[in-house]
Amino acid sequence: MRNKYAIIIICIVALVIIEKENNIISRVSDKLTLRRTQEHPVPYNASNTLVATGYNSSYLESIYGKNGSQAGRKHILLMATTRTGSSFVGEFFNQQGDNMFYLFEPLWHVERMLSIGSSGTNGSMSVWMYRDVLQHLFLCNFSMLERFISPPPRDHVTPSLFRRESSKALCEEQVCSPVVKYIFERYHCKTRRCGPLNLTMASEACLAKHHRVIKTVRVRQLDTLRSLVEDPRLDVKLIQLVRDPRAILASRMVAFAGKYQNWKSWAVNGEVPIEDEEVKRLEGNCNNIRISAELGLSQPKWLKKRYMLVRYEDIARYPMQKAAEMYNFTGIPMTTQARDWILKNTHASEANGVYSTQKNSSEQVEKWRLSIPFKLAQVVQKVCGPTMKLFGYRFIDSEQTLLNKSFSVLEEKQFI
Repeated sequence: MRNKYAIIIICIVALVIIEKENNIISRVSDKLTLRRTQEHPVPYNASNTLVATGYNSSYLESIYGKNGSQAGRKHILLMATTRTGSSFVGEFFNQQGDNMFYLFEPLWHVERMLSIGSSGTNGSMSVWMYRDVLQHLFLCNFSMLERFISPPPRDHVTPSLFRRESSKALCEEQVCSPVVKYIFERYHCKTRRCGPLNLTMASEACLAKHHRVIKTVRVRQLDTLRSLVEDPRLDVKLIQLVRDPRAILASRMVAFAGKYQNWKSWAVNGEVPIEDEEVKRLEGNCNNIRISAELGLSQPKWLKKRYMLVRYEDIARYPMQKAAEMYNFTGIPMTTQARDWILKNTHASEANGVYSTQKNSSEQVEKWRLSIPFKLAQVVQKVCGPTMKLFGYRFIDSEQTLLNKSFSVLEEKQFI
C-alpha cells in the first residue's frame, strides 16, 4: 500500500514539475517571439488588410498586382530634424503634381501618443513603431496610424490629422468630403472647403498615385529602417537632410522660444553649464545625426544606391540644381509644376513666418550668424564638433569672425 501511495505522490510531483517547466518555456517563447517580431516584423499584406477594411479586391489588384507588387512605384523618406528646412524641401515633392502622394509628419501622432502613455517618449518602443507605421503608409494603409490619432477616428473619419493641409494629395477633390458645420478641423484644407478626412478615401487616393513621399523629423537612427528598406514590395530611397547645428539652435530659439528659455538666459547672463541636461540633449541629437550619416555614406549592401545626404545650405544656394539631383536619385522625373514652384518660392522677397516655405533661400544660409551669441556658437562647436566636421561646417573662433560674412562657414563638399 505504501508503495502505491509513493508512486501516486511521485506522479503528482512529476506533473507539477512538468507544468512549471511548460509555463517557463511558454514565457520564454513569448519573449523570443516578441523580440523576433520587433527585429523582423511579419510581412504585412497590404491588399488583404485593405480588403478587410472595405476595399474592392479587384481595384486593389489593379493597383498592387496579384502578389502585392509595387512595380514602378517609388517610396521616398525625407529624414531630418526640426528647423533644418525639411518643410521647405518637402514641398519640392509635394508640388510634383498628380502622380505624387505626399505626407507631412504622420509620425507626429505616434510620438504624441507614446509620450502621453509613458510620460515621455519611450525611445526603444518608438523606433519600431515609427518603422511599422511608415511601412503601412508606404503601402497606402492608414489603419495602423488610426490607432495613434486622438480622438480616435469614427468609421475611418478624422478631423484631427496633423497638418493635413500640407499634403496636396489629401486636399484634392476626390478626397474632399462634405463640410460638417459642427465639427472643428484645426488642420483644414486651404485650397478648397473640405470636411473631416476620410482615411479610406485617402488610402484610395494614395493607391492611385504613382509615387509616395513621407517627410519626418522623428526617425533618429537610420539602422532601424533596415527592414523597411529591404521590404521587397517597396522601392525605398532615403534622403537625409542636415544643417549647421549652430543654425538649428538659432532657429529653434525663435520657433520654440518657450522651450529654449535656458539658452536665452545663458546668452544674456553667463556661461553655459556644459553638463546641463539640455546641452547633453543637443550633443545626443548631433551624435544621432552623425552616426546615421556615417552609416548611410558607408553604403552597406542594404543601403546601396538607396541613401542620399543633402545639406540645407546647398539646397538654399542652388535650389534647382539640388532638386534635380534629388529627383535623379529617386528615379522620379521632375515636372514643370515642381520646377515652377521651386523657382517662385526660392526667390521670395522675405519669409512669411517661422514655418514659411516661401523665402529668398540664398539669404537664409547664414542669417543665423546675426542672431546667435558667440558663446552659444562655441558650445555647439564643442558638443557637435565631430558632426560639423563630417558635414563640412567651419568653426568660428571669435565674435568678429561670427559677424564677418566674408568668412564662409561652409566648406565646398560632395557627399557620394
